[in-house]
Amino acid sequence: MQNDQGKVVEKFIPRKCSATQNIIQPKDHSSVQINVRKVNEKGVLIDQEFDAFIFCGKLRAEGKSDRALNRLACEKNIMKGVYKF
Repeated sequence: MQNDQGKVVEKFIPRKCSATQNIIQPKDHSSVQINVRKVNEKGVLIDQEFDAFIFCGKLRAEGKSDRALNRLACEKNIMKGVYKF
């Protein structure tokens, strides 16, 4: 596929599930990306900085995405002191 400048670009950019590290298929319409904005010590938003968590549809169908989000947020120190594994 070509863009308006004539450069060849891909239609699909493969992504990986943050929890399982599996590649998300192009027809997986139940996959989601959750962006969590970063804040400073006072709770003020930091411009354009966020952590992205991507979950495949299989993980969501099994009901494991909530626990996976909590685990990944703890690993990145987003929920320090709130939730422990």
